[in-house]
Amino acid sequence: MLRLVVVALLIGFCAGAGEQTRRKVVKDKSLSRGWGRNITWVTDYEEGLLVMATSKKPLMVIHHREDCPYSEALKKAFVAEKYIQKMAKQNFIMVNLVEETQDENMSPDGHYVPRILFVDPSMRVRVNIVGKYDNRLYTYEPADMEILAQNMKKAKVLLHTEL
Repeated sequence: MLRLVVVALLIGFCAGAGEQTRRKVVKDKSLSRGWGRNITWVTDYEEGLLVMATSKKPLMVIHHREDCPYSEALKKAFVAEKYIQKMAKQNFIMVNLVEETQDENMSPDGHYVPRILFVDPSMRVRVNIVGKYDNRLYTYEPADMEILAQNMKKAKVLLHTEL
């Protein structure tokens, strides 16, 4: 009988230890998904378009996958750049998507991740604001944070010069 109690306790202990391990690796469940907790994020692309229309700020759309090492590396670089975090918070409506939108304008050169596109308040996707790669125009790597910062400035300036 004592053996059964010991076995039951051991099984319970092991099951509990496994549960604790799983809790530690839970992903960020907030809308930021790890891209910056100080930034106000909208739920999805459609909400982003609505908020953008009333705020008159451009929309920055980050397409990524949580299981993609390139997306994860870009996320870390994005969060580490305080200047980019500040611009994102102050000048943009922000959305990060792990699912594709139904809007084909959001994939002008294909469905790949990570990719970042800008939409102005007139609902135009700014296809002219690109990264440095010819085969994937809207992708950025961790080393491209200066290019992303320049493109964020460009998106903001284009908005103000066209209104």
